[in-house]
Amino acid sequence: MTEEHQHTNDTAKGKPSLFDRLASVFSHEPSNRDELLTVLRNAQHHQLFDAEALVMMEGALKVAELSAADLMVPRAQMEVVDITEPQEVWLNKLIARGHSRFPVVDGDIDEVLGILHAKDLLRLIIDKNYDLRKHLRTPRFIPETQPLNVLLRDFRATRNHLALVIDEFGSVSGLITIEDVIEQVIGEIDDEFDNVNAGKDNVTAVDQENWRVKAETPLEQFNEFFGSNLTDDYCETVGGVVTDRFEHVPHRGESIEIDGFRFKVIKGDERQAHLFMVERLKSTVQDEAMEG
Repeated sequence: MTEEHQHTNDTAKGKPSLFDRLASVFSHEPSNRDELLTVLRNAQHHQLFDAEALVMMEGALKVAELSAADLMVPRAQMEVVDITEPQEVWLNKLIARGHSRFPVVDGDIDEVLGILHAKDLLRLIIDKNYDLRKHLRTPRFIPETQPLNVLLRDFRATRNHLALVIDEFGSVSGLITIEDVIEQVIGEIDDEFDNVNAGKDNVTAVDQENWRVKAETPLEQFNEFFGSNLTDDYCETVGGVVTDRFEHVPHRGESIEIDGFRFKVIKGDERQAHLFMVERLKSTVQDEAMEG
């Protein structure tokens, strides 16, 4: 049955059709993104579609506003194969991480030779004479400013799953995967490797003043790492505390100061925050120094 016939039948029965319900929500044509989001949320409130569909719609709208630099894994946190190092130095680490692709470099992260697929590791283990250099895939380089919607089309057209992000001077500033972009639309994707090292990389240093902290990080682990005393009567994780202090689900880009730390949401969806950039406020560092 066509939508037109369904509309006619519903009208004949006195039952409001999907078109009628949509028309009641779209009382006027949205003129900007915020108005469109309001209409979509109102439509979901009237149960024209479920919450998961709303998350994907909002994620799709955000993708057009973000660039590769917003989602990339920073240079300092990239996991690469340095071909100048002995095989035993990097092989076990790659197997433990469980990723499907790794950049291969020649002594320096700016000297990228190609991309290693995880399936080639098996050949390397079985055949000691296997020449890794001859089986690397051509790396894909993109600028930091490349919009995510353009990048997603590029991934699909070239069948690449990973791209290296470069700055205006041609240096590698990070990497981004197709999964990172898709997660921005549909939310976090869990796979069989996500819990291999659960807890071990909950807190990762970006520089001397900033750390990436997963929302699932237990407060006990956070306090042990930072020597802090972050507590909450009802929450056991960093994400729980931050959400509790916001009194709403924090969105990407929002920040809040809690007990001498600034928490900025750098990854999340409509249901929860997933990753924070955490900065220890200088005033707190100075106070600790004076007390010492």
